[in-house]
Amino acid sequence: MKLDNMFKKTRIVSRIQSHNAARASRPEVPEGLLRKCNKCGAAIIAEDVRQNNNICPKCGGYFRIHAYRRIELMLDKGSFEEWDHDLTGGNPVNYKGYPEKVKALQEKTGLKEAVVTGKGKIGGRETVIAVCDGRFLMASMGWAVGEKITRAVERATEEKLPVIIFACSGGARMQEGITSLMQMAKTSAALERHSKAGLLYVSVLTEPTTGGVTASFAMLGDIILAEPGALIGFAGPRVIEQTIRQKLPKGFQRAEFLVEHGFVDDIVRRENMKETLGKILEMHEISGSSDDLIDEMHSAKSSSESNFESADINPYLTAWDRVQLSRKIDRPSGSDYIETLFTDFMEFHGDRNYGDDKAIIGGIAKFHGRPVTVIVQEKGTNTKENIAHNFGMPMPEGYRKALRLMKQAEKFHRPVICFVDTPGAFCGIEAEERGQGEAIARNLWELAGLKTPVLSVVTGEGGSGGALALAAGDQVWMLENSVYSILSPEGFASILWKDSTKAKEAAEVMKLTAADLYEKGIIEQVIPEPENLTPESMWQVTEELDNRIDDFLKKYDSLSEEELLEHRYTRFRRF
Repeated sequence: MKLDNMFKKTRIVSRIQSHNAARASRPEVPEGLLRKCNKCGAAIIAEDVRQNNNICPKCGGYFRIHAYRRIELMLDKGSFEEWDHDLTGGNPVNYKGYPEKVKALQEKTGLKEAVVTGKGKIGGRETVIAVCDGRFLMASMGWAVGEKITRAVERATEEKLPVIIFACSGGARMQEGITSLMQMAKTSAALERHSKAGLLYVSVLTEPTTGGVTASFAMLGDIILAEPGALIGFAGPRVIEQTIRQKLPKGFQRAEFLVEHGFVDDIVRRENMKETLGKILEMHEISGSSDDLIDEMHSAKSSSESNFESADINPYLTAWDRVQLSRKIDRPSGSDYIETLFTDFMEFHGDRNYGDDKAIIGGIAKFHGRPVTVIVQEKGTNTKENIAHNFGMPMPEGYRKALRLMKQAEKFHRPVICFVDTPGAFCGIEAEERGQGEAIARNLWELAGLKTPVLSVVTGEGGSGGALALAAGDQVWMLENSVYSILSPEGFASILWKDSTKAKEAAEVMKLTAADLYEKGIIEQVIPEPENLTPESMWQVTEELDNRIDDFLKKYDSLSEEELLEHRYTRFRRF
């Protein structure tokens, strides 16, 4: 007998016995106490997840969330009134086993169908809400889902309420065949009527939003928000890979991808979603007639009637001096004016067609407590920012984003205030491919008939059609040392004199200064500048702008739509 083997066996037996004893004495983990995060794989206490807005406290990954839990997080406590709770669908194509599957899911989830609809309050403001629940056939849209959403939207239209829909879906419900497909048209038609009534629709895209839901109500919001990392697309990634036989790039069809490509306004973290929705509802709250808030046009004392000669304008600078000043890299950029003149700014991204152009920043804000739409051409104030914003030269998608925001402002009766600063629209192969000329022309067409006041302020360079696309409103103002011209002095000299070095002489001939354009009646006001205009000294400009913008809004708010459009057309006709 070998002593080594004997002791080895004893040690093994001893360890097994010890392990079994430990297991016997260890308390069992109660069912439901722990949850596993699909992102990081960690086991997390379920209550910790719940207290953290159903977000993994270790990696920040998002757990999918039940409809009633979402409503609990989003709405004021006790304010929810559910609609059409017992509405269920049938089996229109007699798909085998479908009724049994639906019944089993009803028992398991406590839901009648894959969407919960009703009315509630966010920050005390009433809204209609619909929340999809992925536990029920992946929240696919069959007749009952389409019908519940349509009824909710119709009732919102009747009661003049906004609509918020939290989308989460695998798409159309295959088991219901063509009936499911028709829900795409039905929900879209209801939302079109709601929109024509001038009412707000906010779509919130969560993980996942795909198929027929993406191709209908999910992408029709006046404002489209998304949760971070949410999968959003028409065809699912697996289907695309199988079809094209290629591996998809990292981040494809995620929320961040959708923002970059112009289809989503913003990504909002779950813990900030209620606050963001509350702010949006406040901005779009239907109020009484503006006549109750402002003075009549004829009694308002507008500084727009002030004479240029009475302003404190430096008469000794040459046109070329002003060109150089307008181009200074540390001159305040568009975002500086947003930050200084407005409060509660919320940026909206993308043209809903191709991309999000960083040369144009736009969104909604408050001016003296009233909602306005603000659009700026952004250059930045250093080389890194210049490159990020393409030196303020917009692509076609930039102008289309601006137009989308203008049309949104028209729908909700918000004035539009634009800050213009661009050497010109970007010219290049990709700009031509995407229709630069058409994009600018469309802006001019739509601005001519936009049924809300439009003010444009040239703060730096006003280069050619690239500037005009945001400066065809009711009034155009210029800062003292800004310029506005058919093209750059260098380009003018190059084309007409075949010598770009004669830019200085060209600047004098072109009559591009604020004084020149005021004298010709092209612009309505000139805003004085300090000797060295920088973000630090711009308060001297913005204080003056603040008063004048206030006067402008009082004057133009008092006009009827017919008067506004006739006044604008008369302005254009004068040129």
